[in-house]
Amino acid sequence: MTVFLIGMRANRWWKVPAVMRTAVAMPRMLIHLERHPEVGLLGHHQWFGRTTMLLSYWQSPEHLQRFAADTEAPHLGAWRDFMRRMSGTGDVGVWHETYQVPTSSLEVVYNGMPRFGLARATEHVEVGPGTATASQRLGR
Repeated sequence: MTVFLIGMRANRWWKVPAVMRTAVAMPRMLIHLERHPEVGLLGHHQWFGRTTMLLSYWQSPEHLQRFAADTEAPHLGAWRDFMRRMSGTGDVGVWHETYQVPTSSLEVVYNGMPRFGLARATEHVEVGPGTATASQRLGR
């Protein structure tokens, strides 16, 4: 499993055109990924503010890397456009973090929550008799 965090920050929020030009790239990518599940995105959640963040779950790092480099997908063009127009201006910042997580080490616990995060991207195990402790849920 690959966990990918990505976001942008409006460093100079008053430069609305520059901020919006960067911000509109992500919805295009998400629409593409939802229409093409074979690309490997399992699920995502997004938070908005001066610093935005998208939390996403991918089948593997290779799936994520193929999407990022695919000339037919909306990421590569948006990245090149950002680097050409925005890099070095300081108006908008972008960031990402990638984590490879062995699925045998995952624990997904949500109590009183709708399907969210990893439970929404994969599976959700109810907590109850025989699964009340982390050791039980992880089979240890």
